[in-house]
Amino acid sequence: MRVTRTFLAVPANHRRMVESAARSTADAVFLDLEDAVPQGQKEAALLGAIEAINELDWGQKSVSVRINEPGSGSIETEVARLLKSAPRLDTLLIPKVEQTGHVDSLVSMIDRHGQHRTTPIRLEIMIETALGLANCEQIAGHSELIESLHFGVGDFSASIGAKGVDIGLSHPAYQLTSRSPQGDCSSTALDMWAYPMMRILVAARAHRLRAIDGPCGAFRDADLTRALAIKAASMGFDGKQVIHPCQIDATRSAFVPGDDEIRDARRVIAALVEAEKEGRGAVQVDGKLVDYANIRMAQRVIAMSGR
Repeated sequence: MRVTRTFLAVPANHRRMVESAARSTADAVFLDLEDAVPQGQKEAALLGAIEAINELDWGQKSVSVRINEPGSGSIETEVARLLKSAPRLDTLLIPKVEQTGHVDSLVSMIDRHGQHRTTPIRLEIMIETALGLANCEQIAGHSELIESLHFGVGDFSASIGAKGVDIGLSHPAYQLTSRSPQGDCSSTALDMWAYPMMRILVAARAHRLRAIDGPCGAFRDADLTRALAIKAASMGFDGKQVIHPCQIDATRSAFVPGDDEIRDARRVIAALVEAEKEGRGAVQVDGKLVDYANIRMAQRVIAMSGR
Protein backbone atom coordinates (compact mmCIF):
# COMPACT_ATOMS: atom_id res chain seq x y z
CA MET A 1 0.00 0.00 0.00
CA ARG A 2 1.05 3.60 -0.56
CA VAL A 3 1.90 5.58 2.56
CA THR A 4 -0.55 8.49 2.56
CA ARG A 5 -0.77 9.68 6.14
CA THR A 6 -1.10 13.27 4.93
CA PHE A 7 -2.97 13.93 1.69
CA LEU A 8 -2.65 17.61 0.80
CA ALA A 9 -5.38 19.25 -1.31
CA VAL A 10 -4.47 22.16 -3.58
CA PRO A 11 -6.46 23.95 -6.31
CA ALA A 12 -4.84 23.15 -9.65
CA ASN A 13 -5.46 26.64 -11.05
CA HIS A 14 -3.15 28.33 -8.48
CA ARG A 15 0.38 27.61 -9.62
CA ARG A 16 2.10 29.15 -6.59
CA MET A 17 0.04 26.98 -4.23
CA VAL A 18 0.78 23.93 -6.35
CA GLU A 19 4.51 24.67 -6.22
CA SER A 20 4.26 24.97 -2.43
CA ALA A 21 2.48 21.60 -2.29
CA ALA A 22 5.25 19.98 -4.35
CA ARG A 23 7.86 21.31 -1.88
CA SER A 24 5.84 20.27 1.17
CA THR A 25 6.46 17.23 3.36
CA ALA A 26 3.03 15.74 2.59
CA ASP A 27 3.01 12.05 1.67
CA ALA A 28 0.54 12.69 -1.15
CA VAL A 29 -0.94 15.66 -2.99
CA PHE A 30 -4.12 15.95 -4.98
CA LEU A 31 -4.48 18.72 -7.52
CA ASP A 32 -8.12 19.74 -7.42
CA LEU A 33 -10.27 20.35 -10.48
CA GLU A 34 -13.54 20.15 -8.55
CA ASP A 35 -14.79 22.02 -5.46
CA ALA A 36 -11.82 24.37 -5.05
CA VAL A 37 -12.05 25.62 -8.65
CA PRO A 38 -14.70 28.08 -9.95
CA GLN A 39 -16.64 26.89 -12.98
CA GLY A 40 -14.98 29.42 -15.24
CA GLN A 41 -11.51 28.19 -14.25
CA LYS A 42 -11.98 24.46 -14.91
CA GLU A 43 -10.08 24.40 -18.21
CA ALA A 44 -7.23 26.45 -16.75
CA ALA A 45 -7.09 24.09 -13.77
CA LEU A 46 -6.81 21.03 -16.00
CA LEU A 47 -4.01 22.62 -18.01
CA GLY A 48 -2.32 23.76 -14.81
CA ALA A 49 -2.49 20.26 -13.34
CA ILE A 50 -0.88 18.69 -16.39
CA GLU A 51 1.88 21.30 -16.54
CA ALA A 52 2.61 21.02 -12.82
CA ILE A 53 2.76 17.23 -12.86
CA ASN A 54 5.24 17.32 -15.74
CA GLU A 55 7.35 20.28 -14.67
CA LEU A 56 7.68 20.11 -10.88
CA ASP A 57 9.80 17.81 -8.74
CA TRP A 58 7.38 15.71 -6.71
CA GLY A 59 10.01 13.54 -5.09
CA GLN A 60 8.52 10.40 -3.55
CA LYS A 61 5.03 11.86 -3.17
CA SER A 62 1.97 10.17 -4.56
CA VAL A 63 0.40 12.58 -7.04
CA SER A 64 -3.32 12.54 -7.71
CA VAL A 65 -5.84 14.74 -9.50
CA ARG A 66 -9.37 15.13 -8.22
CA ILE A 67 -11.44 15.29 -11.37
CA ASN A 68 -15.04 16.46 -11.52
CA GLU A 69 -17.86 14.22 -10.40
CA PRO A 70 -19.32 11.35 -12.43
CA GLY A 71 -21.88 12.61 -14.90
CA SER A 72 -20.29 16.03 -15.30
CA GLY A 73 -19.76 17.17 -18.85
CA SER A 74 -16.01 17.53 -18.50
CA ILE A 75 -15.04 14.25 -16.88
CA GLU A 76 -14.07 12.22 -19.97
CA THR A 77 -12.01 15.09 -21.37
CA GLU A 78 -10.21 15.36 -18.04
CA VAL A 79 -9.49 11.64 -17.89
CA ALA A 80 -8.34 11.49 -21.51
CA ARG A 81 -5.99 14.47 -21.26
CA LEU A 82 -4.53 13.45 -17.92
CA LEU A 83 -3.83 9.88 -19.03
CA LYS A 84 -2.31 11.06 -22.30
CA SER A 85 -0.23 13.97 -21.06
CA ALA A 86 0.70 13.31 -17.40
CA PRO A 87 2.66 10.03 -17.13
CA ARG A 88 3.86 10.92 -13.59
CA LEU A 89 0.24 10.87 -12.35
CA ASP A 90 -0.34 8.04 -9.86
CA THR A 91 -4.08 8.11 -9.18
CA LEU A 92 -7.36 9.77 -10.03
CA LEU A 93 -9.42 10.92 -7.05
CA ILE A 94 -13.11 10.54 -7.94
CA PRO A 95 -15.59 12.71 -6.00
CA LYS A 96 -19.19 11.88 -5.12
CA VAL A 97 -19.14 8.25 -6.17
CA GLU A 98 -22.59 6.88 -5.34
CA GLN A 99 -22.95 3.57 -7.17
CA THR A 100 -20.96 0.89 -8.93
CA GLY A 101 -22.06 2.28 -12.29
CA HIS A 102 -19.91 5.34 -11.61
CA VAL A 103 -16.90 3.05 -11.20
CA ASP A 104 -17.77 1.18 -14.39
CA SER A 105 -17.90 4.46 -16.29
CA LEU A 106 -14.44 5.49 -15.04
CA VAL A 107 -12.94 2.10 -15.81
CA SER A 108 -14.31 2.31 -19.37
CA MET A 109 -12.73 5.73 -19.82
CA ILE A 110 -9.41 4.40 -18.57
CA ASP A 111 -9.63 1.47 -20.98
CA ARG A 112 -10.25 3.87 -23.86
CA HIS A 113 -7.58 6.42 -23.03
CA GLY A 114 -4.95 4.73 -20.91
CA GLN A 115 -3.55 1.87 -22.98
CA HIS A 116 -0.29 3.68 -23.71
CA ARG A 117 0.62 4.14 -20.03
CA THR A 118 3.52 2.03 -18.77
CA THR A 119 1.85 1.78 -15.35
CA PRO A 120 -1.93 1.60 -14.93
CA ILE A 121 -3.67 4.53 -13.32
CA ARG A 122 -5.34 3.73 -10.00
CA LEU A 123 -8.57 5.06 -8.53
CA GLU A 124 -9.22 6.71 -5.17
CA ILE A 125 -12.91 6.91 -4.37
CA MET A 126 -14.60 9.64 -2.34
CA ILE A 127 -17.67 8.63 -0.37
CA GLU A 128 -19.45 11.91 0.35
CA THR A 129 -23.20 11.46 -0.05
CA ALA A 130 -25.89 9.45 1.70
CA LEU A 131 -26.29 7.21 -1.35
CA GLY A 132 -22.54 6.72 -1.62
CA LEU A 133 -22.37 5.59 2.00
CA ALA A 134 -25.33 3.26 1.52
CA ASN A 135 -23.46 1.59 -1.35
CA CYS A 136 -19.87 1.89 -0.10
CA GLU A 137 -19.33 -1.85 0.43
CA GLN A 138 -20.33 -2.67 -3.15
CA ILE A 139 -18.30 0.24 -4.50
CA ALA A 140 -15.17 -0.75 -2.58
CA GLY A 141 -15.03 -4.22 -4.12
CA HIS A 142 -16.13 -3.35 -7.62
CA SER A 143 -12.81 -2.85 -9.41
CA GLU A 144 -9.20 -3.89 -8.97
CA LEU A 145 -8.20 -0.35 -9.95
CA ILE A 146 -9.59 1.02 -6.67
CA GLU A 147 -6.96 1.40 -3.96
CA SER A 148 -8.58 3.67 -1.37
CA LEU A 149 -11.79 5.14 0.03
CA HIS A 150 -11.85 8.77 1.20
CA PHE A 151 -14.50 10.27 3.46
CA GLY A 152 -15.77 13.55 2.00
CA VAL A 153 -17.13 14.93 5.24
CA GLY A 154 -18.17 18.38 3.98
CA ASP A 155 -20.40 17.21 1.14
CA PHE A 156 -21.63 14.31 3.26
CA SER A 157 -22.80 16.78 5.90
CA ALA A 158 -24.75 18.68 3.25
CA SER A 159 -26.12 15.44 1.80
CA ILE A 160 -27.74 14.34 5.06
CA GLY A 161 -28.90 17.85 6.02
CA ALA A 162 -26.71 18.16 9.12
CA LYS A 163 -26.55 21.52 10.83
CA GLY A 164 -23.35 23.52 10.78
CA VAL A 165 -20.87 24.84 8.25
CA ASP A 166 -17.59 23.71 9.84
CA ILE A 167 -16.03 20.90 7.82
CA GLY A 168 -15.11 17.89 9.92
CA LEU A 169 -16.53 19.17 13.20
CA SER A 170 -19.59 17.94 15.06
CA HIS A 171 -22.29 20.52 15.68
CA PRO A 172 -22.21 21.56 19.36
CA ALA A 173 -25.92 20.77 19.69
CA TYR A 174 -25.34 17.11 18.79
CA GLN A 175 -25.43 15.80 22.36
CA LEU A 176 -26.96 13.10 24.50
CA THR A 177 -28.98 14.71 27.28
CA SER A 178 -30.13 12.75 30.30
CA ARG A 179 -31.77 13.57 33.63
CA SER A 180 -30.28 12.46 36.94
CA PRO A 181 -32.34 10.96 39.78
CA GLN A 182 -32.10 14.38 41.42
CA GLY A 183 -33.82 15.95 38.42
CA ASP A 184 -30.77 17.68 36.94
CA CYS A 185 -30.06 17.48 33.22
CA SER A 186 -26.58 16.89 31.86
CA SER A 187 -25.37 16.60 28.28
CA THR A 188 -22.51 14.70 26.67
CA ALA A 189 -21.11 15.75 23.30
CA LEU A 190 -21.33 13.09 20.58
CA ASP A 191 -19.43 12.56 17.35
CA MET A 192 -21.63 13.08 14.29
CA TRP A 193 -19.15 11.35 11.99
CA ALA A 194 -18.34 8.16 13.91
CA TYR A 195 -20.86 6.06 11.97
CA PRO A 196 -19.91 7.05 8.40
CA MET A 197 -16.21 6.93 9.27
CA MET A 198 -16.45 3.42 10.69
CA ARG A 199 -18.59 2.15 7.82
CA ILE A 200 -16.12 3.52 5.24
CA LEU A 201 -13.20 2.08 7.21
CA VAL A 202 -14.80 -1.38 7.40
CA ALA A 203 -15.64 -1.34 3.67
CA ALA A 204 -12.06 -0.38 2.86
CA ARG A 205 -10.53 -3.05 5.08
CA ALA A 206 -12.89 -5.73 3.76
CA HIS A 207 -11.39 -5.16 0.31
CA ARG A 208 -7.80 -4.42 1.37
CA LEU A 209 -7.99 -0.72 0.52
CA ARG A 210 -6.52 2.30 2.25
CA ALA A 211 -8.95 4.47 4.24
CA ILE A 212 -8.42 8.25 4.25
CA ASP A 213 -10.38 10.60 6.50
CA GLY A 214 -11.64 13.98 5.32
CA PRO A 215 -10.03 17.27 6.35
CA CYS A 216 -10.36 19.52 9.36
CA GLY A 217 -11.60 22.78 7.88
CA ALA A 218 -10.27 24.85 10.80
CA PHE A 219 -6.77 24.61 9.36
CA ARG A 220 -5.24 27.33 11.56
CA ASP A 221 -6.43 25.59 14.74
CA ALA A 222 -3.54 23.26 15.56
CA ASP A 223 -5.36 21.65 18.49
CA LEU A 224 -8.42 20.75 16.45
CA THR A 225 -6.27 19.54 13.56
CA ARG A 226 -4.31 17.28 15.89
CA ALA A 227 -7.37 16.00 17.76
CA LEU A 228 -9.30 15.02 14.65
CA ALA A 229 -6.24 13.31 13.20
CA ILE A 230 -5.71 11.36 16.42
CA LYS A 231 -9.35 10.24 16.30
CA ALA A 232 -9.00 8.96 12.73
CA ALA A 233 -5.70 7.24 13.45
CA SER A 234 -7.11 5.61 16.60
CA MET A 235 -10.03 4.21 14.60
CA GLY A 236 -7.62 2.64 12.11
CA PHE A 237 -7.54 5.06 9.20
CA ASP A 238 -4.35 5.17 7.15
CA GLY A 239 -4.28 8.94 6.73
CA LYS A 240 -6.20 12.16 6.48
CA GLN A 241 -6.72 14.90 3.95
CA VAL A 242 -5.26 18.30 4.86
CA ILE A 243 -6.12 21.58 3.20
CA HIS A 244 -3.07 23.62 4.21
CA PRO A 245 0.62 22.78 4.66
CA CYS A 246 0.47 24.01 8.26
CA GLN A 247 -1.63 20.92 9.10
CA ILE A 248 0.89 18.40 7.80
CA ASP A 249 3.13 17.89 10.84
CA ALA A 250 0.33 17.63 13.40
CA THR A 251 -1.60 15.24 11.18
CA ARG A 252 1.36 13.01 10.36
CA SER A 253 2.33 12.70 14.02
CA ALA A 254 -1.09 11.25 14.79
CA PHE A 255 -0.52 8.41 12.33
CA VAL A 256 3.02 7.57 13.45
CA PRO A 257 3.14 5.50 16.67
CA GLY A 258 5.22 6.95 19.48
CA ASP A 259 8.27 5.30 20.96
CA ASP A 260 6.25 3.88 23.88
CA GLU A 261 3.72 2.32 21.54
CA ILE A 262 6.45 0.78 19.41
CA ARG A 263 8.27 -0.58 22.45
CA ASP A 264 5.08 -2.14 23.85
CA ALA A 265 4.24 -3.70 20.47
CA ARG A 266 7.69 -5.27 20.24
CA ARG A 267 7.42 -6.59 23.81
CA VAL A 268 4.11 -8.25 22.96
CA ILE A 269 5.58 -9.89 19.86
CA ALA A 270 8.70 -11.03 21.70
CA ALA A 271 6.68 -12.48 24.59
CA LEU A 272 4.53 -14.61 22.31
CA VAL A 273 7.56 -15.80 20.36
CA GLU A 274 9.00 -17.09 23.64
CA ALA A 275 5.65 -18.66 24.57
CA GLU A 276 5.54 -20.50 21.25
CA LYS A 277 8.88 -22.11 22.05
CA GLU A 278 7.18 -23.63 25.10
CA GLY A 279 4.20 -24.79 23.08
CA ARG A 280 1.85 -22.08 24.30
CA GLY A 281 -0.32 -19.79 22.17
CA ALA A 282 -0.95 -17.21 24.88
CA VAL A 283 1.10 -15.50 27.56
CA GLN A 284 0.73 -12.78 30.21
CA VAL A 285 2.39 -9.43 29.64
CA ASP A 286 2.01 -6.86 32.42
CA GLY A 287 -0.95 -8.77 33.82
CA LYS A 288 -2.77 -8.94 30.47
CA LEU A 289 -3.41 -11.98 28.31
CA VAL A 290 -1.64 -11.82 24.96
CA ASP A 291 -2.46 -14.16 22.07
CA TYR A 292 -2.28 -14.13 18.28
CA ALA A 293 -4.90 -11.39 17.96
CA ASN A 294 -2.62 -9.14 19.98
CA ILE A 295 0.26 -10.05 17.68
CA ARG A 296 -1.70 -8.87 14.65
CA MET A 297 -2.52 -5.62 16.45
CA ALA A 298 1.14 -5.16 17.41
CA GLN A 299 2.28 -5.83 13.85
CA ARG A 300 -0.04 -3.06 12.64
CA VAL A 301 1.66 -0.65 15.08
CA ILE A 302 5.09 -1.63 13.79
CA ALA A 303 3.96 -1.28 10.19
CA MET A 304 2.57 2.20 10.84
CA SER A 305 5.86 3.23 12.41
CA GLY A 306 7.87 2.35 9.31
CA ARG A 307 10.60 0.88 11.51
